[in-house]
Amino acid sequence: MDMPVDHLIYAAPTLESGMDSIEALLGVRPVYGGAHPGRGTHNAVLALGPEAYLEVIAPDPAQPEAPRPLWIAADTVVEPRLIYWAARSKDLEGLVEKARRNGLQLGEISAGIRARPDGSMLHWRLTDPQANPAGGIVPFFIDWGDTLHPAKGLPVGGKLLSLEALHPEAERVQAQLRLLELGLPVHPGPQPALVARIRTLNGESVLN
Repeated sequence: MDMPVDHLIYAAPTLESGMDSIEALLGVRPVYGGAHPGRGTHNAVLALGPEAYLEVIAPDPAQPEAPRPLWIAADTVVEPRLIYWAARSKDLEGLVEKARRNGLQLGEISAGIRARPDGSMLHWRLTDPQANPAGGIVPFFIDWGDTLHPAKGLPVGGKLLSLEALHPEAERVQAQLRLLELGLPVHPGPQPALVARIRTLNGESVLN
Protein backbone atom coordinates (compact mmCIF):
# COMPACT_ATOMS: atom_id res chain seq x y z
CA MET A 1 0.00 0.00 0.00
CA ASP A 2 1.06 3.56 -0.63
CA MET A 3 0.44 6.99 0.84
CA PRO A 4 0.02 9.21 -2.24
CA VAL A 5 -0.77 12.36 -0.24
CA ASP A 6 -1.57 15.18 -2.65
CA HIS A 7 -2.57 17.77 -0.09
CA LEU A 8 -3.75 18.32 3.45
CA ILE A 9 -6.80 20.51 4.03
CA TYR A 10 -6.71 22.88 6.98
CA ALA A 11 -10.04 24.63 7.37
CA ALA A 12 -10.61 27.91 9.16
CA PRO A 13 -13.55 30.27 9.78
CA THR A 14 -11.59 32.98 7.94
CA LEU A 15 -8.59 32.64 5.67
CA GLU A 16 -6.60 35.14 7.74
CA SER A 17 -7.10 33.14 10.94
CA GLY A 18 -5.99 29.95 9.20
CA MET A 19 -2.91 31.62 7.73
CA ASP A 20 -2.00 33.05 11.14
CA SER A 21 -2.32 29.63 12.75
CA ILE A 22 -0.10 27.91 10.18
CA GLU A 23 2.52 30.67 10.31
CA ALA A 24 2.71 30.30 14.10
CA LEU A 25 3.06 26.53 13.80
CA LEU A 26 5.40 26.13 10.83
CA GLY A 27 7.21 29.47 10.80
CA VAL A 28 6.21 30.22 7.20
CA ARG A 29 3.13 32.13 6.09
CA PRO A 30 0.95 30.52 3.40
CA VAL A 31 0.49 32.53 0.23
CA TYR A 32 -2.90 33.35 -1.24
CA GLY A 33 -3.87 30.73 -3.80
CA GLY A 34 -7.17 32.01 -5.17
CA ALA A 35 -10.90 31.46 -5.12
CA HIS A 36 -12.93 28.41 -6.15
CA PRO A 37 -15.58 30.01 -8.41
CA GLY A 38 -19.12 28.90 -7.61
CA ARG A 39 -17.99 26.77 -4.67
CA GLY A 40 -17.84 29.49 -2.03
CA THR A 41 -14.27 29.01 -0.81
CA HIS A 42 -10.82 30.51 -1.23
CA ASN A 43 -7.45 29.29 -0.08
CA ALA A 44 -3.82 29.88 0.82
CA VAL A 45 -1.11 27.31 0.20
CA LEU A 46 2.36 26.08 1.20
CA ALA A 47 4.46 23.28 -0.28
CA LEU A 48 5.19 20.21 1.86
CA GLY A 49 7.27 18.49 -0.80
CA PRO A 50 7.64 18.43 -4.60
CA GLU A 51 4.10 17.06 -5.11
CA ALA A 52 2.44 17.67 -1.76
CA TYR A 53 1.09 20.83 -0.21
CA LEU A 54 -0.94 22.28 2.62
CA GLU A 55 -4.17 24.05 1.71
CA VAL A 56 -5.68 26.52 4.14
CA ILE A 57 -9.31 26.87 3.10
CA ALA A 58 -12.10 29.14 4.33
CA PRO A 59 -15.47 30.50 3.21
CA ASP A 60 -15.00 33.25 0.62
CA PRO A 61 -16.85 36.45 1.64
CA ALA A 62 -17.01 37.41 -2.04
CA GLN A 63 -19.22 34.36 -2.78
CA PRO A 64 -22.12 34.62 -0.29
CA GLU A 65 -24.50 33.03 -2.82
CA ALA A 66 -22.56 29.75 -3.06
CA PRO A 67 -24.61 26.63 -2.20
CA ARG A 68 -24.42 25.42 1.40
CA PRO A 69 -23.09 23.25 2.84
CA LEU A 70 -19.84 24.10 1.11
CA TRP A 71 -18.04 21.47 -0.98
CA ILE A 72 -15.24 21.43 1.62
CA ALA A 73 -16.74 21.86 5.07
CA ALA A 74 -14.90 25.05 5.98
CA ASP A 75 -18.22 26.53 7.08
CA THR A 76 -18.48 23.99 9.91
CA VAL A 77 -15.30 24.79 11.86
CA VAL A 78 -15.15 27.24 14.76
CA GLU A 79 -11.36 27.27 14.92
CA PRO A 80 -8.66 26.27 12.42
CA ARG A 81 -8.00 22.53 12.19
CA LEU A 82 -6.96 19.75 9.84
CA ILE A 83 -10.20 18.28 8.46
CA TYR A 84 -9.41 16.28 5.33
CA TRP A 85 -6.81 15.08 2.89
CA ALA A 86 -6.64 14.40 -0.82
CA ALA A 87 -4.85 11.50 -2.47
CA ARG A 88 -3.45 11.43 -6.01
CA SER A 89 -4.88 9.03 -8.58
CA LYS A 90 -4.69 8.64 -12.35
CA ASP A 91 -7.70 6.29 -12.43
CA LEU A 92 -10.60 8.04 -10.73
CA GLU A 93 -13.22 6.02 -12.60
CA GLY A 94 -11.63 2.74 -11.60
CA LEU A 95 -11.40 3.76 -7.96
CA VAL A 96 -15.01 4.92 -7.80
CA GLU A 97 -16.25 1.71 -9.37
CA LYS A 98 -14.11 -0.54 -7.15
CA ALA A 99 -15.33 1.32 -4.07
CA ARG A 100 -18.96 1.13 -5.20
CA ARG A 101 -18.73 -2.64 -5.76
CA ASN A 102 -17.59 -2.95 -2.14
CA GLY A 103 -20.24 -0.68 -0.63
CA LEU A 104 -18.08 2.43 -0.29
CA GLN A 105 -19.39 5.60 -1.93
CA LEU A 106 -16.84 8.11 -3.20
CA GLY A 107 -19.44 10.17 -5.04
CA GLU A 108 -19.43 11.46 -8.58
CA ILE A 109 -16.35 12.66 -10.44
CA SER A 110 -16.35 16.35 -11.31
CA ALA A 111 -13.98 19.01 -12.61
CA GLY A 112 -12.53 21.89 -10.61
CA ILE A 113 -10.89 25.17 -11.51
CA ARG A 114 -9.07 27.91 -9.63
CA ALA A 115 -7.50 31.13 -10.82
CA ARG A 116 -4.04 31.83 -9.46
CA PRO A 117 -3.15 35.37 -8.39
CA ASP A 118 -1.11 35.75 -11.60
CA GLY A 119 -4.20 34.98 -13.69
CA SER A 120 -3.17 31.46 -14.73
CA MET A 121 -5.71 28.69 -14.22
CA LEU A 122 -5.45 25.39 -12.42
CA HIS A 123 -7.66 22.54 -13.67
CA TRP A 124 -8.28 19.19 -12.03
CA ARG A 125 -10.71 16.29 -11.74
CA LEU A 126 -11.75 14.85 -8.40
CA THR A 127 -14.10 12.54 -6.57
CA ASP A 128 -16.72 14.25 -4.44
CA PRO A 129 -15.33 15.66 -1.16
CA GLN A 130 -18.87 15.82 0.22
CA ALA A 131 -19.17 12.02 0.00
CA ASN A 132 -16.78 11.98 3.00
CA PRO A 133 -17.53 8.40 4.18
CA ALA A 134 -15.39 8.47 7.36
CA GLY A 135 -15.29 12.01 8.71
CA GLY A 136 -12.30 13.10 6.65
CA ILE A 137 -10.19 9.97 7.17
CA VAL A 138 -11.02 8.35 3.81
CA PRO A 139 -9.74 10.96 1.36
CA PHE A 140 -11.15 12.26 -1.84
CA PHE A 141 -9.03 11.57 -4.92
CA ILE A 142 -7.64 14.11 -7.35
CA ASP A 143 -6.06 14.01 -10.80
CA TRP A 144 -4.28 17.15 -12.03
CA GLY A 145 -3.96 15.81 -15.57
CA ASP A 146 -1.60 18.01 -17.56
CA THR A 147 -1.80 20.93 -15.11
CA LEU A 148 1.46 21.78 -13.34
CA HIS A 149 1.12 20.53 -9.78
CA PRO A 150 0.22 23.39 -7.39
CA ALA A 151 3.16 22.58 -5.09
CA LYS A 152 5.57 23.75 -7.78
CA GLY A 153 6.83 27.23 -7.09
CA LEU A 154 5.21 27.60 -3.67
CA PRO A 155 7.01 28.68 -0.50
CA VAL A 156 8.09 25.57 1.39
CA GLY A 157 6.47 25.18 4.79
CA GLY A 158 8.33 21.97 5.59
CA LYS A 159 8.39 18.31 4.65
CA LEU A 160 5.48 16.02 5.43
CA LEU A 161 6.93 13.18 7.51
CA SER A 162 3.82 11.19 8.36
CA LEU A 163 0.04 11.23 8.40
CA GLU A 164 -2.08 9.20 10.82
CA ALA A 165 -5.72 9.16 11.86
CA LEU A 166 -8.02 8.53 14.79
CA HIS A 167 -11.55 7.18 14.46
CA PRO A 168 -14.08 5.58 16.83
CA GLU A 169 -14.53 2.75 14.31
CA ALA A 170 -10.86 2.36 13.50
CA GLU A 171 -11.00 -1.22 12.19
CA ARG A 172 -13.86 -0.49 9.79
CA VAL A 173 -12.17 2.63 8.42
CA GLN A 174 -8.81 0.86 8.15
CA ALA A 175 -10.50 -1.80 6.01
CA GLN A 176 -11.94 0.90 3.74
CA LEU A 177 -8.48 2.38 3.28
CA ARG A 178 -7.00 -1.04 2.53
CA LEU A 179 -9.67 -1.49 -0.15
CA LEU A 180 -8.43 1.75 -1.73
CA GLU A 181 -4.79 0.60 -1.33
CA LEU A 182 -3.95 3.40 1.06
CA GLY A 183 -1.53 2.85 3.94
CA LEU A 184 -2.88 5.49 6.32
CA PRO A 185 -2.68 4.13 9.90
CA VAL A 186 -5.95 4.50 11.84
CA HIS A 187 -6.01 4.29 15.64
CA PRO A 188 -9.02 4.17 17.96
CA GLY A 189 -10.12 7.62 19.10
CA PRO A 190 -13.21 9.42 20.36
CA GLN A 191 -13.82 11.23 17.07
CA PRO A 192 -12.36 11.36 13.56
CA ALA A 193 -9.09 13.28 13.47
CA LEU A 194 -5.99 13.58 11.31
CA VAL A 195 -2.49 14.10 12.70
CA ALA A 196 0.32 15.23 10.40
CA ARG A 197 3.96 15.49 11.40
CA ILE A 198 5.94 18.06 9.47
CA ARG A 199 9.67 18.77 9.57
CA THR A 200 10.27 22.53 9.56
CA LEU A 201 13.37 24.69 9.84
CA ASN A 202 12.59 24.96 13.55
CA GLY A 203 12.16 21.22 14.15
CA GLU A 204 9.22 18.84 13.97
CA SER A 205 5.69 20.23 14.25
CA VAL A 206 2.39 18.42 14.71
CA LEU A 207 -0.60 19.61 12.71
CA ASN A 208 -4.07 18.43 13.69
